[in-house]
Amino acid sequence: MTASDILVITSSENPQYKALRRLAQDNTAYRKAGRVWIEGDHLCRAALARGVVPMLAVFSASFWPLAPKEWSQTAAKTMVLDDSLWRGLSALESPAQMGFVIDLPATPAIAPKRASVILDRVQDAGNVGSILRSASAFGFGQVIALKGTAALWSPKVIRAGMGAHFGLSLIEGAELAELDALEIPLLVTSSHQGKFIHSAELPMPCAWALGHEGQGVSAELNQRASLSIRIAQPGGEESLNVAAAAAICLHASASGTS
Repeated sequence: MTASDILVITSSENPQYKALRRLAQDNTAYRKAGRVWIEGDHLCRAALARGVVPMLAVFSASFWPLAPKEWSQTAAKTMVLDDSLWRGLSALESPAQMGFVIDLPATPAIAPKRASVILDRVQDAGNVGSILRSASAFGFGQVIALKGTAALWSPKVIRAGMGAHFGLSLIEGAELAELDALEIPLLVTSSHQGKFIHSAELPMPCAWALGHEGQGVSAELNQRASLSIRIAQPGGEESLNVAAAAAICLHASASGTS
């Protein structure tokens, strides 16, 4: 890497810094930019491990002289930010001092027979990211987010996903009719009806539909379901957090222990 490949920024008025700050702090800026910001060693390593080639590597000025070569030579271009600018960029309580800008992956077509998770207006970024982690861990390689679901590539969802994004086929903004492409059974979760998961025979591959934190799965999506499943709660709680329910359901399908 030559000196011409390194851009040092010291002013908050720099247009490239402003564009980067929008990516880091605006939940939907990635859609217009076609680029995604990922911050920190763990996420960046996860991206590289999946073959992602960053278009830009960004470092704080104090960390740049100490950055391992694997970071400093990863991208064609490098940006070094004054430490005060980095603090204004990072959304982390303890800024990680480095990050990547990557191209937003193209939206793939729905794979008809691939084990899938359908997100129906799941609102909380932490829940969405946690569900992506469970999907990746338990072999559900396709996630279809219906319109109204939190932005899958928003900074908060990416942080909560802890690298799961890079091993999944992600489809967002989908219409209900697009689910017609699926050729696998669709299962919905419910807190009050259906078979208990510990005694049900779960098909695999399948598509698990997980609904809005307060309203659950929509009536229209329920009508498409092959099976309605509920989770026994002997402790007496009314319902489970959607991310916790997702982990239980996906694990049951993957392990065949139900």
